[in-house]
Amino acid sequence: MNSKMRFAQRPFNRLPIGLPTGLLFLLVGFATVVSAEGPGTAVDSENSNFGTITEETPSIPQYFSWINNTNEGSTEAQTITNLEFFKWLHDEYGMRLGIYAWDAGNIDSEKYYGNMQSEKFKQQYPNGWGDIAALAKSFSCRLGLWGGPDGFGDTPEAEQARIDLLVSLCRDYELQLFKFDAVCTQLREEKQASFAKAMTECRKYAPDLIVLNHRLNLGVAKPHATTFLWGGAETYIDVHMRNRTTAPHNRAGALSRGLPPDLKRLTEDHGVCISSCLDYWEDDLVLQAFNRCLILAPEIYGNPWLLRDDEFAKLSRIFNLHFRHREILVKGMELPERYGSNAVSRGDGSTRFITLRNLSWQPVTYDVSLDEEIGLTDKGDVEVRRYHPSERMLGTFDHGQSLPIEVPPFRSYLLMATTKPCSEIGVLGCDYEVVRDTTNQPVLVKLLGLPGTNATVSLHPGSRSFSKAYLGNEPANKILDGSQTIRFPGQPVSLPWHKQLAELTPVEVPADAEQLYEATCFQAENNALEVQSLHRSGPTSIPQVQNARDAFFDQELFWRRGIWDKYMFDGKLETFFSVLHYGNDKRIDQGALRIDLGKPETIDQLSFRALWPSSDPRQPPLEVSAEVSKDLTSWKPVTFKRTAVQEGNIKVADIQKNGGSSSLFDADVYTWELQSDRAQPFRYLRIFDAPQRVAEFAAWANNKQLDASDWHATNLFAPFDAARPVAAWQAAAEIEDNTAEGSYLCVALDGKHGINKAFAALRVDGEWIGASQRAPSFPCVAWEYPARSQASNDTHYFPVTDAMRGKKIEIVVLGLTGGETNIKPHAWITSYYPPRESITLRLEE
Repeated sequence: MNSKMRFAQRPFNRLPIGLPTGLLFLLVGFATVVSAEGPGTAVDSENSNFGTITEETPSIPQYFSWINNTNEGSTEAQTITNLEFFKWLHDEYGMRLGIYAWDAGNIDSEKYYGNMQSEKFKQQYPNGWGDIAALAKSFSCRLGLWGGPDGFGDTPEAEQARIDLLVSLCRDYELQLFKFDAVCTQLREEKQASFAKAMTECRKYAPDLIVLNHRLNLGVAKPHATTFLWGGAETYIDVHMRNRTTAPHNRAGALSRGLPPDLKRLTEDHGVCISSCLDYWEDDLVLQAFNRCLILAPEIYGNPWLLRDDEFAKLSRIFNLHFRHREILVKGMELPERYGSNAVSRGDGSTRFITLRNLSWQPVTYDVSLDEEIGLTDKGDVEVRRYHPSERMLGTFDHGQSLPIEVPPFRSYLLMATTKPCSEIGVLGCDYEVVRDTTNQPVLVKLLGLPGTNATVSLHPGSRSFSKAYLGNEPANKILDGSQTIRFPGQPVSLPWHKQLAELTPVEVPADAEQLYEATCFQAENNALEVQSLHRSGPTSIPQVQNARDAFFDQELFWRRGIWDKYMFDGKLETFFSVLHYGNDKRIDQGALRIDLGKPETIDQLSFRALWPSSDPRQPPLEVSAEVSKDLTSWKPVTFKRTAVQEGNIKVADIQKNGGSSSLFDADVYTWELQSDRAQPFRYLRIFDAPQRVAEFAAWANNKQLDASDWHATNLFAPFDAARPVAAWQAAAEIEDNTAEGSYLCVALDGKHGINKAFAALRVDGEWIGASQRAPSFPCVAWEYPARSQASNDTHYFPVTDAMRGKKIEIVVLGLTGGETNIKPHAWITSYYPPRESITLRLEE
């Protein structure tokens, strides 16, 4: 390979934004129209859209608030808290958010058209939207709003009132986006002209208004919509979008999405959901931003504050890279099949951004031609950089040279090739991540390398200049003028870090099948997926992140839906752990409430309290059967007896089938108690036929209530007698002593097994270890729409712990009663990223 490794710097030059190209008279006066094929192309009204937004308009980065709230809507306080989070990202990392869009429930809601004078609106936004718009504007952000396309009433006065409302939002609050959704209602045919008039009037104040069409028949008013909804798919992971194949993470289904027809950009792909199953979110976002690169990009929704503290820099980096190069990213071309599925190159003749992907268990190498094949028409030396999965300066090569690019399993890949000097900061000699590159603050770069290895690194400052450099806290000015050798901390780790461990073969159902099954039932979670994301990311030290998390989890309708096991242990009767969603009992084969006390306890008394609808004519059971165990090997039957009832009129919310709204009703409180045998300490408890809403569970020893802060519960998995295995597969493997931190096992079940009818578990040193996660996720009582399971191709995950290193393990898959057994299980060890240590490089001007 003829690598010249030459680098220089250049200023970043921006291209002009696209302009409107024609006029069309439709229904109401004149408005600007452009073709989906680009400026200067003749079009008919069916394929036109009004305003200054065109196929050539650079993308606008957006967040929208769906599943941060559901159909009831957000509030003033929650919105301000969320905006302060994005302002922090802007101030700390320079991240540009173009639009903050409210989703349903803030003016309109499902089958409901509202206004800013309603009691509902005033309760949610007592001070209106003036301060909110000003806060957004303070970091160059504008607002957007979800609503319905109609609401024009049946009189001229009602129609004008609706038009005035929409116009005022653009005039008074500088709204840039309307998302019109059929969830509210369809547009009546006789009101299509009213809709067209409203949009024309709005664009007098917001000529760059974006109008999203979500499943609407707008008729003759269709040209007033900027986009159509491509594919119709929402991207809430394991709720609306899930894996169809086995994979080492839950976002393989999202990474497999294709391309809009003809790479049209005036469409909407619903963005990237950052709320559930967070791992590999950045691979998803890279494809949304640089591969599809629609008019709204990068586009995210949900609860991005659930990411780990170290991930906000990566989020901002993706946004910043896209924003800096947004003018040239509007031009895309699909690459030949040899580049893999749906590979795209975007840019101009001198700079191209190439997105690749690998949806297989093994690494794949693509040969990238640095020439016209990827759209690189300018001659001269070509500098090549990788921006994802991590950043690396790959070198300078001859124009026309073929460069082998290895894409890791089930990941996306972002490559830049340019004949011009690159303005971005870079480091030669190792992988790196640009953490912060904002003016008036030191630049932070994480240098990355395998533990215990050396690297000789040098700085490419891009368009910046620096006078001081530090590695950690030590001066390192040599890196500014030449190169410096660094050593990454830690001991060398086992390589390769991603590899297949075993193919499982059929065996007789083992004698310890119950222990293996129960290990996963006690280890996994049935909590809402957002709760699982919180557990995944851990605590935050960032006030703006904590405030946004609190605003989400503390909203009344979250805790009133009973979707977190901790509500059983918080001492509050009005919170509870439920098995109901959309009014349906989600328990598998009648389920069991399982509680893990964390360690064996000698207990005098147990009790639980449950909420029972006051209007329910059925009486709660007088007795509830249960079993206790010290170590999952033997179970002792016990009985809880009903002892009391309290007419508490506790308010309970039950999510309805309309996609997010809740109804409230009164519930009474019933108590069941158990006198325990102190001679037999136990750790595990499984309660059969438990009430649907358990509000409190408590235990006492020596007249003192035990601390329940570390207890864990599941409530949806089937009793063992109902799940009793009928088939099994097994393999032996060894976890090396120097296996990298962050490694995990994947047990992939290729083939048909039935919905929730195959479980995986491990034997390690005589202990049973259950799967902590699965793709698609284990059943849960979800926050919005029901989570999905599937009848084939599940993958179970096991974090590698210190107790597993240097040990021989046995991997077991159990096929359960009622399922199918046409599967071929295989096991892998892998890691989210390659094992790496980091050293922080700080640069000062």
